[in-house]
Amino acid sequence: MSSHEQNNKFETFIYKILENRFKKFLVIFLVALSFFGSIMMIPNKTVLVRMLPSKSANTFNVYIDTLIGSSIEETKAVTECVTSIIQKEKEVTDIESYFAEGSPLDYAGLVKGSALKDGEQYAEIVVNLTDLHERKEKSFDIVHRLRPVIQENCEPLTKATSIRMIEMPAGPPMLASIVVELFGENNKKLIDLSKEVASILDITDGLVDIDIMADHSYEEYQIKLNTEKVTRSGLDVTQINNIIYLAFQGVNVAVKSSMSSNNQIPIYVQLSEDSQTLDDNTLENLQLKLSSLKLMNKQGMMIPLTEVATIKKTKSDPMIYHKDLKNMVNVTAETDMVSQVYPLLAARDTMIEFFSYEFEVTEQLGLSTYMFDLKLKDKQTGENYLIRWDGEMKVSLDTFRDLGTAFIAALMLIFIVFVIYYQSFTISSIILGGSFLSIIGVIVGHWIADMFTVGTFFLTATSLIGFISLMGISSRNSLLMVDFTKSLIEDKGIEKRRAIAVASATRAKPIMLTAIAIILGSALLTSDPVFGGLGVALISGTVAAVIISLIFIPVLMDNTKAI
Repeated sequence: MSSHEQNNKFETFIYKILENRFKKFLVIFLVALSFFGSIMMIPNKTVLVRMLPSKSANTFNVYIDTLIGSSIEETKAVTECVTSIIQKEKEVTDIESYFAEGSPLDYAGLVKGSALKDGEQYAEIVVNLTDLHERKEKSFDIVHRLRPVIQENCEPLTKATSIRMIEMPAGPPMLASIVVELFGENNKKLIDLSKEVASILDITDGLVDIDIMADHSYEEYQIKLNTEKVTRSGLDVTQINNIIYLAFQGVNVAVKSSMSSNNQIPIYVQLSEDSQTLDDNTLENLQLKLSSLKLMNKQGMMIPLTEVATIKKTKSDPMIYHKDLKNMVNVTAETDMVSQVYPLLAARDTMIEFFSYEFEVTEQLGLSTYMFDLKLKDKQTGENYLIRWDGEMKVSLDTFRDLGTAFIAALMLIFIVFVIYYQSFTISSIILGGSFLSIIGVIVGHWIADMFTVGTFFLTATSLIGFISLMGISSRNSLLMVDFTKSLIEDKGIEKRRAIAVASATRAKPIMLTAIAIILGSALLTSDPVFGGLGVALISGTVAAVIISLIFIPVLMDNTKAI
C-alpha cells in the first residue's frame, strides 16, 4: 500500500468521525474516561508513588546500637553474631567491623551521624559485595532477605539492641526514610511519646529498623573522693586519677625517642583484660576491685583506694536534644521495598486515633511541606507537643511541590505564547489541554511496566520530569495540526472538516517518525533503577500524545468556531 493510499484511508477515518456526532461524543467520552481512570490509579494504589526507587550498590552498612551503658564485650558479641551470618553469603567479598565508633564517612554516613558515634555501645559493619554486573541478586534484595534473619538471631543477645541495615541512597541522603520529630517542653513526656510512636511504626506494614534517637537513663557508679582523707593520707588527686585510669583504661607513663619518628613515642601501660574485667556488675565486686588498688603516700605507706574514696550507685543523666531551641526526640524508620508515602499515611491515621484518648489532636491544614504534622494538647496538663514528619518523606513533598510548580509555570508560559500567537484563548486551550492529556500514557505506562518487573515500578520524580518534557513535544504536534488546518482553510478554501482530516492525515507521518525517534532514544533509560521512570514516561507519554494529537485534537478543532 502506497503512502498516498494510507493518507487517504486515515483522512477518510478522521472525516467520518467528524461527520458523526455520536462518534465525536464517543471519542471525547473515551478520552475523558481514560484521563480520570488513569488519575484514579494513584489514590487506588494501582500505580505507587515514590521519590526515587532503591538503588543497587556494591556495599551496604549495618549499624549496631546496644543499650547505653553496655560494655564493649556485649557489643562485640552482637557484632560477631551479625558477621557470622553475613559472611556465609557468596556475594560478600569482605567485611569491616568498627567498635565504639562509626566507619569512615561515606555518602550516607555524612547525614546519618556516623562520625559522631563514640561509646562502647556502638558498632558498625561495612559489607562489600561483588560488582553489581556480576551478580543476579541486587543489593537491596540481599538486605531485604538478611534483615529479618539478623535481627531475629542477634538482637536478643543484648537487651534493647537495635540493628539497622543501611543502604546507599539513590538520591539525597536522609537521616532515615521516615523521621518523626517530637517537640515539647517536658523531656520525660517526650521520651514516653517517642516509645508510643515507635510502637505504632513497628506494627505498620512496610516499616523496619525502628529506632529512638534519645539517651536513656542507666545505672552507673560514681567514685567520690574524700578530700580531707586524701590530704591527711599524704596523697594527691592526680595520683588517684592515674591509678583509676591504669586499672580500667590505661595511661601513658613515659615516652621514648626513636630515630624513625620525629615525635616522642608514648609508653602506654594498662592492666590485663582479666584484671580490668569485673565478674559481675555489682557494687560489692567493684568495691573489692578498688580495695586491691593501693597507693604509696609521701611517707612510703601503702593506702588502699577505698580508704579515701566511696562508691555510689546512681542514674545517668540522659542527653537532651534540641532543635530550634525546643526539646526534641527523633524516631526513625526505614522502608522495606515500599514507598514511604503509604506507611506514613497509615501510621499517621493510627496515631490520630491512638493519641485522641489522652490529647486533643489538631491536624495541620494547607498544602505546605508540613501538611502531615500533628499538634497534641494534653487534656489534663494543657502541655503542647508537636509531631513533625521529616526524612525522605519531606524531601519527596518538597520535590513534588517544586516539580508541580515547574509544571504549572511551564503550562502558563506555553499558554501565554499560544495566546499571543493565535490571538485566541480557545485554540490555545485546545492545544494545551491536548498536551496535558499525555499524563494518561505516563500513568498507564507505569502500570504496564510494573506488571513486567520483579519489584514495584514506582511513579517517581524522574517520571514527572519526563511528563514535563512531554508538554513541549505534544504541544508541537497539536500546533502543527492547527497551523496546517488554518492554512488549508484560508489559502486553499477547503471546507473546515475536510481541512482538519487532510491536516491529520498529512501530519500523521512526521508525528509518528518523531514519536519513534523519542521512543527508541528513551528505551535505553528504562532499565536504569533511577531514571527508568523517565524512560517509561517519555515512551508511554509519547504514544498517548500521538493518539491525542491525531484523533482527539481534530474533534476539539471541529467543535470550535475559532478555526
